Amino acid sequence: MSATHNDLHHDFAGEKVAHVLQSAPGIDSLVILAAIDPFSLSSPSRIDYLGALEKQSGWLQSLLQNAIIAVAGEQPGKSTDIFSGVDDAEREEIATTLRLSGSVAQQRIDVARILTQNLPGTTSALANGEISLGHANVIAKECAEIIRAGATDQQIREVENLALGYSEFHTPTQVASKIKALIAKIAPEEFESAVSQATERRSVDCYPQANGMAQIVALLPAADAQVVMLAIEKLARLNKETQREADRLQKRLDERKLNQIRDSSKSHFIDREAIAIQLRLDALRADALTQIASDYLKRTSDQALAHGRPVTLHLTMDLPTMLGLDENPGILKGYGAIPARVARELAADASWRKFISDPVSGELLDVGRSSYHPPQALKDFLTTRDQVCRFPRCRQPARVSDIDHALAWESDGHTSQANMGMLCRRHHQMKTHGGWELQSFPDGSCEWSSPSGKKHFVPARRMDEAV
Repeated sequence: MSATHNDLHHDFAGEKVAHVLQSAPGIDSLVILAAIDPFSLSSPSRIDYLGALEKQSGWLQSLLQNAIIAVAGEQPGKSTDIFSGVDDAEREEIATTLRLSGSVAQQRIDVARILTQNLPGTTSALANGEISLGHANVIAKECAEIIRAGATDQQIREVENLALGYSEFHTPTQVASKIKALIAKIAPEEFESAVSQATERRSVDCYPQANGMAQIVALLPAADAQVVMLAIEKLARLNKETQREADRLQKRLDERKLNQIRDSSKSHFIDREAIAIQLRLDALRADALTQIASDYLKRTSDQALAHGRPVTLHLTMDLPTMLGLDENPGILKGYGAIPARVARELAADASWRKFISDPVSGELLDVGRSSYHPPQALKDFLTTRDQVCRFPRCRQPARVSDIDHALAWESDGHTSQANMGMLCRRHHQMKTHGGWELQSFPDGSCEWSSPSGKKHFVPARRMDEAV
């Protein structure tokens, strides 16, 4: 292709992209964009192409909100008995179809209901590509609190309109902060009620991160969060050596900040030493939090047993690595791979139980077996084999889950490894009372059938992999 021809091609494709960017999103615009190779465009047109695709994404997301409502219903599903909860069946249908956790699926349902029923302006802006899904999500989530608290339609419209105007030049996080301030001013009574309701949803969660790390996120009332931080700070300073280091680091950090304030010409430079000091202070606080939890577990090792066993870390490592003859990663259940060195450090201060697994499939082979109440050896086998609840993508740990007969004991189901497994309380009740059916297989895999007839296969868990 000649240079002139190439330029003409660039111009023609760029003109189509520019036209789509200014047009209403929809299937016709999406077809045009799908036929264009973004690498064939000029640099300005590539940016327009990206913007045009984001606009189409908003349109598709608006369709998705309606699809979610079509499955979940406009109103929350009602409990049919004492064993079922709100939206139980609907949530799990969506979770298994979209490969989400139950909690994330419920969030998607809640947002879809708020958008389609209470925030027509936000829904329209999303469909027209005027805001992103991130903006729509924060507007829905922040407004949901005052909607539940009984805000008037006028108050909701006022908050929504101001939020949409603010979204044009601000990120979703900035919009969320703005909405909080708007709500506190426009609907103070509803704001106070929303704070009370939010307090009831306080929680602590753990999320795996890269490089052998995990992040604990605590959602707490502001005052409670301060109590936790004060306890961490106090423990971090109880050790005299640690206290001296922390005091010395804090003094240096304060001095460097003061010097930057005095010399405004340096305020924009990155102070690498100050960053290093702050990281070390953060590390000392993290160590203190771990120590608080470790000390508590040691003091209560004979209390609140999980299926006859104390609360424990579950680490899988091959024998050559444990002996220092190999460097294969260990598997920390609930997280994943950790370096061989870290695994050996954990193993050096641990009590061990032996489990035998198939070297090819990784499946757990035997611990012991065979009454309705399983013996301790079978409990150990099931909690180790399943690792987490057997429902698709549920990550509730097996140690705090119920031991379930797939084929009920009353229906001649055996108390055996082939017919038993671990289910969290919610999914156990859904199986027993909510219309979900479970078929268990000898290798630990299973197949679920939803009330609507959809089937979901859950493979056996390998012992050398995290789930």
